[in-house]
Amino acid sequence: MSLKKSEQIGANQYCVTFDASRESFDAAITKVYKKAVRNISIPGFRKGKAPRSIVEKMYGKEVFYEDAVNEILPAAYEEAMKDFEGTVVSRPEFEIETIDENGVVITAKFFVKPEVEIEGYKGIPVTRTVPEVTDANVDEELEKIRNRNSRVIDITDRPSAMGDVVNFDYEGSVDGVPFEGGRAEGQDLKLGSGQFIPGFEDQLAGHSIGDEFDVNVTFPEEYHASELAGKAAVFKCKMNGIKFNELPVLDDEFARDVSEFDTLDEYKNDIKAKIAERNEKAADADVEEQLIAALIEKLNADIPEAMFENETENFVRDYDSRLRMQGLDLSTYLKYTGLTLDKIREQMRPDAERQVKTRLALEKIAVLENIEISDEETEEEYKRLAEAYGMEADKVKAAVAVDALKEDIKVKKAVDLVKESAAVTEGKAEADGEEKPKAKRAPAKKKAADAEDGEAKPAAKKTTAKSTASKTTAKKTAKASQTEEKAEDKAE
Repeated sequence: MSLKKSEQIGANQYCVTFDASRESFDAAITKVYKKAVRNISIPGFRKGKAPRSIVEKMYGKEVFYEDAVNEILPAAYEEAMKDFEGTVVSRPEFEIETIDENGVVITAKFFVKPEVEIEGYKGIPVTRTVPEVTDANVDEELEKIRNRNSRVIDITDRPSAMGDVVNFDYEGSVDGVPFEGGRAEGQDLKLGSGQFIPGFEDQLAGHSIGDEFDVNVTFPEEYHASELAGKAAVFKCKMNGIKFNELPVLDDEFARDVSEFDTLDEYKNDIKAKIAERNEKAADADVEEQLIAALIEKLNADIPEAMFENETENFVRDYDSRLRMQGLDLSTYLKYTGLTLDKIREQMRPDAERQVKTRLALEKIAVLENIEISDEETEEEYKRLAEAYGMEADKVKAAVAVDALKEDIKVKKAVDLVKESAAVTEGKAEADGEEKPKAKRAPAKKKAADAEDGEAKPAAKKTTAKSTASKTTAKKTAKASQTEEKAEDKAE
């Protein structure tokens, strides 16, 4: 098994030719025959007992060739690629060239990681803006805490009002015909939240438990379901229950109940300090975003399409994993939102491209700056990962190859270098905290994950320099951690 020839056939595309000996091929044929003969029936022989020579005589000597090639291919390809210089970034396309007395000759076509050029990555001008913390910001945070500590009261002595949480059944129809997704039982809704289309929530107010009534609305012209857009609809509703969140009084007693502070003023000061800390971190994250955008602009590389496609698929798999942690999966999510897998890929593609370009830029900077990683730094990173995932260090080492880990550490150091050399200007900003208008949705089945308006986008996180640096390592470590947990559950 050896690499016979390697030639470039296109931009970052190669074709390699390698072979496998006749001896190894014959051994593979024998192995395939022993597995396949169990299901072969030939007159004059018991099922599964026909000699190989008889089977080949009846079906042709090539009958086992395809399976035998598949048997030897992984090892032959891996051995041959030890002599190939370059990083393969696409799935190889294999083709059998010849099979004769000398063995098997196979070609593989694939794309490799491109050559990268980048200049001007030091001293990149960025603006760091930290919003001032205002009393309104503190009050907004206090309201969230009040709501988390509210007491739910069942209302039985009055009709529903705006601000109540109502539970109701509904079935919608257009021109007397029910439509898909227009029926639900036991739907909870806070009146005034703006979750349903305009006019719907207002008509739920003023009804008592047990009331049955109609809600008349018109779907917005821009409604995502084109068959309903702009049409008048009638929803037959029944009020099942009414609840009200009673908020605690903002006083010193409240502060003592929800915090370690004795007075409300002390608690407010602590909240203000924490918001300020969040704003500082957000400003740092924004600086990283600006630096990444600048690095991508400075990157010069002919990137194979396969790299973008592979990273997009990684994003899809990651999103599926996150959905599963919420008790959903991707197929269910698609059914609820009306999206398709291709639409998901389309939405994730820009972030995937950004991820690939960022990583290539940082890897090149690490090379240009001769960044090297010591054994001590590697051990320290293994230790950090072990603590982060609650695993033994040896198991982390088994899951994450040392070379891959060192590459991630190099990229992290490249990030630090770019940040430390950046020309940072402190900017001024208005205080944040203004509430943005919420998107409206029509009465329908309960949302899956983040779905709204049927145009929900997968919550693909923004690519930061640090997440880019450690993405591969984190995936492998997390996978190993999950495997370990499953094994422990099985043992119990």
